[in-house]
Amino acid sequence: MRALFWISAALIVWTQAAYAPALALLRRLKGSPPTAPGADVTPSVSLIVAAYREEAVIAAKVANARALDYPGLEVIVAVDGGDEPTVRGAEGADQVLALPRGGKYVSQDAAVQVARGEILAFSDANTMWEPDALRRLVRPFADPAVGYACGNVSFTNEAGTNQEGLYWRYEMFLRAQESALASVTGGNGAIYAVRRSAYERVNPTMGHDLAMPFQMVKSGFRAVYVPDARATEKMVPSIEGEWARKRRMMSYGWPIVLEGGLLDPRGYSPLYALMIVSHRLLRYGTPFLHILLAVATFALLRRGTLYRLAGAAQAALLAAALSDSGAKPALVARYYLLTTAALALGLYDWLRHGTQAGWEKAEGTR
Repeated sequence: MRALFWISAALIVWTQAAYAPALALLRRLKGSPPTAPGADVTPSVSLIVAAYREEAVIAAKVANARALDYPGLEVIVAVDGGDEPTVRGAEGADQVLALPRGGKYVSQDAAVQVARGEILAFSDANTMWEPDALRRLVRPFADPAVGYACGNVSFTNEAGTNQEGLYWRYEMFLRAQESALASVTGGNGAIYAVRRSAYERVNPTMGHDLAMPFQMVKSGFRAVYVPDARATEKMVPSIEGEWARKRRMMSYGWPIVLEGGLLDPRGYSPLYALMIVSHRLLRYGTPFLHILLAVATFALLRRGTLYRLAGAAQAALLAAALSDSGAKPALVARYYLLTTAALALGLYDWLRHGTQAGWEKAEGTR
C-alpha cells in the first residue's frame, strides 16, 4: 500500500504539475529550435470549415475567412448533413459542399478531395481568426520538415462558471515547450494547418486533434505550435457543460489511445515518447490514479501523520468541488474533479456504446 500510495501520488504530481517546469528547464538547457521561420511565405492555401447545423454562425465565419490577410485563399465549407439554412449561409465561400450526414472528419476528407491548396487549413464554424492568423500559421511550412501546425485559440466566457480558460492557458504553455523541443502531442480543431502531401485520412471516430500530431511524427514530420496565429472561440458557459463536452471528446480520444497507434512507440524519439507518456497517457489515466491513491490513503490512515494529511487534502478537494460557494478556488476544484471524471466516463462510453462518427455542437458555444 505504501508503494501504491507513493507511485500514484508521484505520477499525479508529475503529469499535473511537475511536467511543465521540467519541460521549461529542459528547453532552457537545450535551447529551442525556431518554431516558425522569420520569412513570410504564402503557399496556396485552402481553408476548410466543416459545419453541422451552423446556420447561426456560418455567415460570420465565411466573412471572417474572407477578411483574412492572405492572397488567393480558397474557402470551402463542407456542410455535414447538407441542411439548407447552413448551405445558404455559406454562399460567400468558394465552394459549399452539401454532404450526407457522415461526421466532421468525413466532411473534412470530402473537402480535401476538391481543395486546390498546397496547405490545408482547418477551422471550426464558431471560431474567429485574427486577420494575420493564416499568414502566421503557414510560416513554419517554409521548413520541409514541418507537416502540421496549430495556432493559439483563446476562449471567451463573459458569464458563467467554466474554468476552461485557466486550464487552456496552462495547456498552451505546455504546447509551446513541446513544440520547441520536439513536436506537440496534441492540437486543436479551431485553428490548424497540414501540408497536403502529409495529410492522411483518419478513422471517422478518431479526431484530428489528438491523432494527427503523433501520426505526423511517425511519418517523419514535425508538428508545431504557432502562438502568434490567434483565434477566439466562445467556451461552454458552465463547468457541468464542460464536463459533458470533455466526456464526449474522450469517447473519441480513447480509441486513438488504445487502437489508433498512440501507444505504439515506433517512430518516436525518446524525448517525444516521454512527452506522450507524461502529457497524454498519464493525463488520461489521472482518474484511475486518484482512485488508487484514495484506496491506499484510506488503508494507511493509521500508519502516520503524513497519510492522515494526505487524506485530509483529498477530502478538502472533494468538499471544495461540491461546495456551492461560487468562490474561485471552489470553482477550480469542481472543474478539476468533473473534467478528471470525464476522462474515465469517456472510456466507459466508448467501451459500452462505441463512438459515432457524427457530432453535436456543445451547448452555449454559438
